[in-house]
Amino acid sequence: MGTGSDSESEGNGWGRARGILVKAAVLIGGAILLKRLTKSTTRWDHARFVSHSLSGEKFSMEQASRDPDNYFNFRMVTCPAAELVDGSRVLYFEQAFWRTPSKPFRQRFYMVKPCPKEMKCDVELSSYAIRDVEEYKNFCDRSKAQRPLPEEVIGDIAEHLTTIYLKRCERGKRCLYEGSTPSGGFPNSWSGATYCTSELAVLKNNEIHIWDRGYDDEGNQVWGVKEGPYEFKPAPASSSNDMFSPLNFAPPLPMEKRIDGSFVLQE
Repeated sequence: MGTGSDSESEGNGWGRARGILVKAAVLIGGAILLKRLTKSTTRWDHARFVSHSLSGEKFSMEQASRDPDNYFNFRMVTCPAAELVDGSRVLYFEQAFWRTPSKPFRQRFYMVKPCPKEMKCDVELSSYAIRDVEEYKNFCDRSKAQRPLPEEVIGDIAEHLTTIYLKRCERGKRCLYEGSTPSGGFPNSWSGATYCTSELAVLKNNEIHIWDRGYDDEGNQVWGVKEGPYEFKPAPASSSNDMFSPLNFAPPLPMEKRIDGSFVLQE
């Protein structure tokens, strides 16, 4: 039978061992937490985030309600279409009047990837024309079985149109990412333009601001809104109640006349 001193010694020994285990657990937990807190965001993390934020169905309904003289109620829908071998994501993008979503007036492929390491930006967002736009109408609204295959999508990527270089926004700003085309823009011949510029911002809750403008040789703006970017937000659940608002109906004048000075149809 052990003595009282033996029992006390064993108790002290267990107490010390338990203390060491607790300290070890704390140290391990702290190391894991520190690793998580200090884990750096990779270049591809930025690209994936922007790609996700662009995807989905969004509307300029609120902006059109505030300022119907300068902005229309457009529907913007974007979804994944393919992925290249280097990891770049190809998105399909289209815009239409909300009342006529089956008749998009603008269709594009977006290619999203990290900026080259030598550039001071995080995400490169390029837009491309589509070889046969009729083949892709309402691509995102179809089931996957009814869409062109990813390899067909890659083969249908036509000429390069623009590239926007996005950078993570500084803390305190409303945006998450923002950027624009380089100085001088890209060639464009729509409605008397010789070049165009684009600005894009990614905000919280998957809100996207887009500002496209065209200029002539003398630097005069010939298409695009002058007041500021279009603001596209995911539709609230109550939006269906506003389906028959006058803002949602196609304009009585020819679309080209109404759009001129507000938004470009096709570059």
